[in-house]
Amino acid sequence: MNESSQRPVAGILLAAGAGSRFGSGASSGGGKLLHQLDGVAIGVRSARNMQAAGLVVTAVVRPGSDELVRLLQGEGVDVTVCDNAAEGMGVSLAHVIAHTQTHGREPAGWVVALADMPRIQPATIRCIADAVRAGALIAAPSYHGERGHPVGFSATLRDALLVCSGDEGARAVIQKHRAQMQLIPCDDPGVVYDIDSRADLPG
Repeated sequence: MNESSQRPVAGILLAAGAGSRFGSGASSGGGKLLHQLDGVAIGVRSARNMQAAGLVVTAVVRPGSDELVRLLQGEGVDVTVCDNAAEGMGVSLAHVIAHTQTHGREPAGWVVALADMPRIQPATIRCIADAVRAGALIAAPSYHGERGHPVGFSATLRDALLVCSGDEGARAVIQKHRAQMQLIPCDDPGVVYDIDSRADLPG
């Protein structure tokens, strides 16, 4: 077994978006992610799915998300606040990658999930983590031919992830290495289901 396969794959939950399209004050304090789905806050449910997959989870939030921070920390999630999260998802991603570098052993890679995607099955997340642990540069689930989330990244892409900026997240990194991405077919519609507006909530 090589050294990287012995290191853990870290879970990252991106929870620093404005959520402005959700309405009703969602742009402040993580409002959308506090909305309950089946009796549990959306952001908490997303974190629990990652934990159920065996990952230690670090969430990145925007300033003023005090209630979301409280709930996530109550679940055992490490939370870091990105002061300039308003500049885009890429900034938040770079921030949380840097944060994980300063806490414990350097991971073999990261599984990056979006906090507004609460229906992803833990088994799917585990498959992505296993692929990264086994040496995949980038891994992602595929549902009926559509690439979904979460996305796994090898630690060899650390420097590229640390310079992500703007609102594109890791899209530039994924595009650059598209030919090396490992797509894992799954029967999990949750990988393509996100809650963007209230219309996306189940009836």
